[in-house]
Amino acid sequence: MNDDPAKTFNVNRRTATKGILAAAALPILLPGRLAPATTRRTAPRSGSEMIRLGIIGYGIRSKNLLDQFIRAPGVRLVGLAEVCPARRKTAMNRIAKDNRGEFCVSYEDGFEMLATADLDAVVITTPDHAHATNAVEACRRDVHVYCEKPLSRTIDEGRAIADAAAASGVAFQVGSQQRSEFSRHFVRAAEFVRNGSIGDIERVYIGVGDPPIACDLPAEPLPEDMSPADWDRWLGAASNRDFNSVLCPIGMHGHYPAWRKYREFAGGGLADMGAHHFDIAQWALRRDDSGPSRIIPPEDPTAVRGLRLVYDDGIELIHDGSIDCRFEGTGGWIEAGRGYLRASDPAILESEVDESARLPRPADHITDWIDAINENRPTIAPAEAGHRTATVCQLAAIGYELRRPLSWDPVREEFTGDGANEANELRTRPHRLTWTGSGEQIKHDA
Repeated sequence: MNDDPAKTFNVNRRTATKGILAAAALPILLPGRLAPATTRRTAPRSGSEMIRLGIIGYGIRSKNLLDQFIRAPGVRLVGLAEVCPARRKTAMNRIAKDNRGEFCVSYEDGFEMLATADLDAVVITTPDHAHATNAVEACRRDVHVYCEKPLSRTIDEGRAIADAAAASGVAFQVGSQQRSEFSRHFVRAAEFVRNGSIGDIERVYIGVGDPPIACDLPAEPLPEDMSPADWDRWLGAASNRDFNSVLCPIGMHGHYPAWRKYREFAGGGLADMGAHHFDIAQWALRRDDSGPSRIIPPEDPTAVRGLRLVYDDGIELIHDGSIDCRFEGTGGWIEAGRGYLRASDPAILESEVDESARLPRPADHITDWIDAINENRPTIAPAEAGHRTATVCQLAAIGYELRRPLSWDPVREEFTGDGANEANELRTRPHRLTWTGSGEQIKHDA
């Protein structure tokens, strides 16, 4: 195990050929501790082979997923990677109580596990800032990926993940489980929207939390069981800063930590639930490979609600309100939430949906991923869709940060027009290590 700071290198944006990581353009962080990738299965699986699974990160979300995956048919848990010693120990104690985890080995981080374990698939449940390095390295090794949402903390990192997934052909599932669970309220709403059951869509209201803010937490002493190397692994590709237990709770915890609040590590409440609700809007509007073209912040410079994202056809996506997802069309409205589905006219919900508007109905999100691995097919929430949804969240966050109207090209994935230079700088965030292109890694003080 290399105890040096987690090393990452720059790989540049895609060329016109989708799925190929280019050698020149915008820098994107990817992992640097790279052993030669092994060639794995290229033919479809038989469905009877055991999937050898590793989990990267162990917090409250991973605790819930671990219980589901360890009981999933056809899966054998063989690895658990966690940078915090107390959480790693807690996870392994939990796994030891189940004979289905008898072959599981612990690792200090995802890079170590990906380099040394015999894996078919990984589940990534790290903080957002560590998704890209782990996901791209897994794809590079042809390891199937289930990555928690939001897919990435920056637009450039999201593009790197989507391109790596496309180039490898792995079954990549983003944890946007509203596409497959919650009594299918969101699936049905999306089908009615696609079907034209409420006419032409004019606007969509999305009720999620605040945009991210800069991290101003004070330094705290490291916990007794955490070394400087452990904290450095937690920071990963993010910029340098001192330990604070708000970011990395001491020991095992039963809450969702507030690293989500800070733009150095995540996208605030805007992206945390926006990765679910904006995802349904994109899905329903058939924008899984595209996005809005204008960002219009509220006139009040202190407002954290009211920003509008406008698509080329004039449909407005509005960050406002308490309803999870509200679609308004020329013929009525539909509201979908985790506990409800309702419409301006109840008859809308009883109407027939054309075959062309129907969406998949897997048993659940995890089953869909496992079946996609075995059947050599795409998942219900692939990496490209997850990247586009994460981009919507990041565009909104940039709009709130700069407080000026912006234009976005969803094909080239860059800002254009007034304010483009400043906005394009925010497609990435400060990071600590880059690659020159010839293999040399340069450390920054970010």
